[in-house]
Amino acid sequence: MAHLPATTTLLAFDAVARRRSFALAAAELHLTPSAVSHQIARLESELGVRLFERSAHGVHLSDAGTRYLDRVGGALSAIASATEDLRQGVRNSLYVHCAPSIASLWLMPRLRGFAQAHPDISLNLSAAHTHSDFALGQADVDIRYGVPQWSDLVVEPLFEESIVPLASPAFIREHGLRRIDQLREVPLIQSNVSIVQWPDWLVAFSDQRAPERYALRFDRAQMSLDAATQGLGVALESVVNASGHLAQRQLKPVFGLERAIRVKAHFVVYPPRHAGRPALEAFLAWIHAEASRQQPR
Repeated sequence: MAHLPATTTLLAFDAVARRRSFALAAAELHLTPSAVSHQIARLESELGVRLFERSAHGVHLSDAGTRYLDRVGGALSAIASATEDLRQGVRNSLYVHCAPSIASLWLMPRLRGFAQAHPDISLNLSAAHTHSDFALGQADVDIRYGVPQWSDLVVEPLFEESIVPLASPAFIREHGLRRIDQLREVPLIQSNVSIVQWPDWLVAFSDQRAPERYALRFDRAQMSLDAATQGLGVALESVVNASGHLAQRQLKPVFGLERAIRVKAHFVVYPPRHAGRPALEAFLAWIHAEASRQQPR
């Protein structure tokens, strides 16, 4: 195994990164600020890079420090959770990592059902655009969004999604939206992380070109949908993500569900070595059952 930095230096790095202060990190770790500073200096020396940028305004992660925290932070969290589970006598725990929008818009509203069906499983959920690193033990299973390119993992599709233009009923009435060419006259909301973009949809259903500039751009489907709900424009989003907004009549498909691009973009992913774990098997059975009920009507 490659040489690993001392745990004390990694804990100091994690604390300073979160607190953005040597003094606050020192208080958390019950050390002096000088001791924490020495730990960071030692780690930077071992790695051969600067992890923090110091200035009169405080301490900030460098680009290298940000990349390192993305990898190390999850591993430290996994170690802490595993340790706490052992201390509390938790024998059946499951660590789930998830893309942010599907976590908040689809998974969270359903988790009560899983908890009721499996009260013996302690569920730990994290959400980020970055994928979990199974080699570091950051998660048991990952719900990923995108084009599946993970040949070393078990990849199971969740559901087919319909991607359609969505707007509030009031916005549709105000602008009299009935034809696709009217999209030239209204603000369009761009969802930067979506695998289906406005040019894709416009090419599929019209000869209209996408605008060179969008009224609003977001890196979360949640924010795109909220902006459309507030009447700020038309969002191109998944009916799955928008199911709550549609049920509450906050949003409406501008041109119906027939003009939809259908994709499979959400996948349950896990290493082959995790297969057969009782908690994971229970979660997989539950989430696929939920996904099968998700197909839009």
